[in-house]
Amino acid sequence: MSKPFPSFSRRGGAALLLLSAALLSGCASDGPRLSLFDLGPTRSQPAAQDTATGTLPAVSLANIEAPAWLDSQLMFYRLDYANQLQPRAYANSQWTMPPAQLFAQRLKTSLTRAGGVVISASDGAINVPVLRLELDEFSQHFNSAHDSVGEVAIRASLYDGRVLRAQKTFVRQVPAASADAQGGAAALSSASDAVIQDMRTWLAALPPKP
Repeated sequence: MSKPFPSFSRRGGAALLLLSAALLSGCASDGPRLSLFDLGPTRSQPAAQDTATGTLPAVSLANIEAPAWLDSQLMFYRLDYANQLQPRAYANSQWTMPPAQLFAQRLKTSLTRAGGVVISASDGAINVPVLRLELDEFSQHFNSAHDSVGEVAIRASLYDGRVLRAQKTFVRQVPAASADAQGGAAALSSASDAVIQDMRTWLAALPPKP
């Protein structure tokens, strides 16, 4: 009669589990790491262009709306030379938060530094126009394998209550220094700043509320 296989002791089993976990974690660490990007520190911009056309009005900023494919931390690019209708996401690079939130933070900081007043639409302030923004594009466009631009497109609508006071679409493209996620992030940061500067000028040029 053959003898049964000896059973592992509890201590030996625990040691084996720890060894297996260490091996698995070691294999996982060898894989590609996730790189996170944001728009970087807000650059100081002169407000001379604003003051030349008018004073920035106080605005109540609503949450920026974005299409479903942009409502995530994924970093998108388009190969315009192959299929510009297909947004693709970088595998190992992401934003620290969805682009709409990154842009909203950037816009609030820029308007405030330029002398404007920005409050949240959820505060329900009376007699303050509501600025509603729709993010249409926030991605890196490749014209070739080595040539790309960061493109930001936003539609802005200013409301007095339910009355549409003004509306305008802002689009900016900035060349990327490198054909990768880091180059795309830097280009999209500069494109965002350019759109915000255009938006500041537009808001300052609007006639005052009657």
